[in-house]
Amino acid sequence: MRFRLTPRETSFYDMFAASADNIVTGSKLLMELLGADLSARAEIAERMRAAEHAGDDATHAIFHQLNSSFITPFDREDIYNLASSLDDIMDFMEEAVDLVVLYNVEELPKGVEQQIEVLARAADLTAEAMPHLRTLDNLTEYWIEVNRLENQADQIHRKLLAHLFNGKYEAIEVLKLKQIVDVLEEAADAFEHVANTVETIAVKES
Repeated sequence: MRFRLTPRETSFYDMFAASADNIVTGSKLLMELLGADLSARAEIAERMRAAEHAGDDATHAIFHQLNSSFITPFDREDIYNLASSLDDIMDFMEEAVDLVVLYNVEELPKGVEQQIEVLARAADLTAEAMPHLRTLDNLTEYWIEVNRLENQADQIHRKLLAHLFNGKYEAIEVLKLKQIVDVLEEAADAFEHVANTVETIAVKES
């Protein structure tokens, strides 16, 4: 690692870790949604909305710290990209839950549970990785595995689309369900963006 003569702001590490922990909370709410009946979904959506607001607060705190810090632990652009991508994950997960409630979806198509399981695994890996930003050690397996999970998410998404367009569903139902599975796919993409940003930081700082 490159030797530095100047001190670095360390609170960024804690804020990134808190943001990632909040994403784990969101992924657990997604899992909870799978087993919930219609009457329980609104309450889960409310908790997800609160988690998304907490994520926004964490992102704004990072941006504020970035704007007020003379010295940062790594490039400002990378800090901004990492915070934004973490925020995107929460936004997409919250949107998916909200759509399920707003559209009054009685039954999610088979395969959505696989999408959510991939997101939950990526959330755990991301939360485990954030504390390692302090040293940038032991992160290679993290970004490799998240990229593998994103490829898996792509395959699940394509199968879900094929299922939705097999003629079983009414056209309006296809539109509703497709929007939900597309948003979950965007969440998987956002996890990959986080992992790619972490890799970029590690390469720059090596």
